[in-house]
Amino acid sequence: MGSKERFYADIMALQPEVTGSCNLVIVNYPNGEKTRFIVDCGLFQESDYSQYNASFPFNAENIEFCVVTHNHVDHTGRLPLLVKKGFTGEIYTSKATAILLPLALADSYKVLKDVAKRNNAKQLYSESDVAETLRHVSATEYTKSVDINPNIKLTMFKNGHLIGAALILIQVRYKGYPNINLLFTGDYNNKNIFSNIPKLRKAVKTLPLTIIQESTYGTTNSDEVTECFEENVLNCIKSGGTVVNMAFSLGRFQEILYKLKTMQDEGKLSTDIPIFADGTLGLRYTALFSKEELEIKPEAVDFLPQNLCFVNKENRAQVLESDECKIIVTTSGMGSYGPAPQYIIKYIKQEKCLIQFTGFTTEGTLGARLKSAENGDIVSIGGMLCTKRARVEYTTEFSAHAKADEMIEFLQQFEDIKLILVNHGETSVKEEFAKRILQEVNSKNVGILNREYLFRVGPYGFIKAMSTKFEI
Repeated sequence: MGSKERFYADIMALQPEVTGSCNLVIVNYPNGEKTRFIVDCGLFQESDYSQYNASFPFNAENIEFCVVTHNHVDHTGRLPLLVKKGFTGEIYTSKATAILLPLALADSYKVLKDVAKRNNAKQLYSESDVAETLRHVSATEYTKSVDINPNIKLTMFKNGHLIGAALILIQVRYKGYPNINLLFTGDYNNKNIFSNIPKLRKAVKTLPLTIIQESTYGTTNSDEVTECFEENVLNCIKSGGTVVNMAFSLGRFQEILYKLKTMQDEGKLSTDIPIFADGTLGLRYTALFSKEELEIKPEAVDFLPQNLCFVNKENRAQVLESDECKIIVTTSGMGSYGPAPQYIIKYIKQEKCLIQFTGFTTEGTLGARLKSAENGDIVSIGGMLCTKRARVEYTTEFSAHAKADEMIEFLQQFEDIKLILVNHGETSVKEEFAKRILQEVNSKNVGILNREYLFRVGPYGFIKAMSTKFEI
């Protein structure tokens, strides 16, 4: 083996496309020792990849540590399974994510329990696995470097994707060699209505970097996004119908409520129109937004609209039975779980009503099925057969992901990129975005992460790509 290959890191992905995020890194040192770690440990939500949920293609006992980019189930949902399988290391998160994670994992457990019961299958992990997982969490301050071991330093930087989200910088060092610097974007955004996002330091921008870059909206530019939420809501209310907005529990749920408040403040939405917020997890997260540790900017703390009613099991039937014109914000974001199916069953049959999805809907979810259904089609929802008569709309204006042009701009700020690995996107999107990076970013080496290939990088940059060998 050449001298340049005595010290290197192999980078690979467990996820073929969007959900199930987990990047495995194996660092090889010149003395023959290794460090194995993962970035994220998410649940697969695409039906095509659900078979990957039950196990890992590596020995969890050999993973030294895990770093979490943010608190979404497709990035955290299998952490308890990792612990169940023998992982004993630290799970590094931002301080805000450490506050939010207990709610996320408790909800993941509940959802997986229901799925296992419905399918007469074995549950992935137990409540005790969740409790044990939380004992491994180590909260980290943004911009404060942590020496994980004598060879590896971790630094987190604030990321606009979500409250608590982080860009992850891993710096691997060995005496006599330049550092190997790995920057994981996680799910990236350059802005957040609840939090101020500072620019990256010059010292980071000048590092020789391998960047693991998400690509969820890698074929969509920011000027292609149509802002239709407000118009859709007001048109439905004008016709006397009910609006049902699907929202992810953390981030989107609160942002939709903030948007409705803004519409009220601007005189566009009457405060006489009742607003109902439903979804246990969404409401629990909303209550946490008053915590100082989440660093909510002062002007965004008061984000709840007037005439708002929180919904629970006790009053949900009353809301469902009411024929009054109203606005509902409910979980889950893709429509398959939480109270969402109950509302969809009720209102999908009514022509005056609007079912509105405010985020990404993965293939196989109820949201995706409604998207492909024509008006008048019969759709199966929670065992019920319903005729689609309501308007079903999708808007990406609230997307917490940067668009292609914004990601290109993000990448262009770095002065010494050794390799860009395109991650977290549908296969065709990753391919198109990788081509655009080659054309517009100063990086000669661009690869696409999936389960098929691993990429070897050293202190001097990209070494080679090989077929993935997960067994470690």
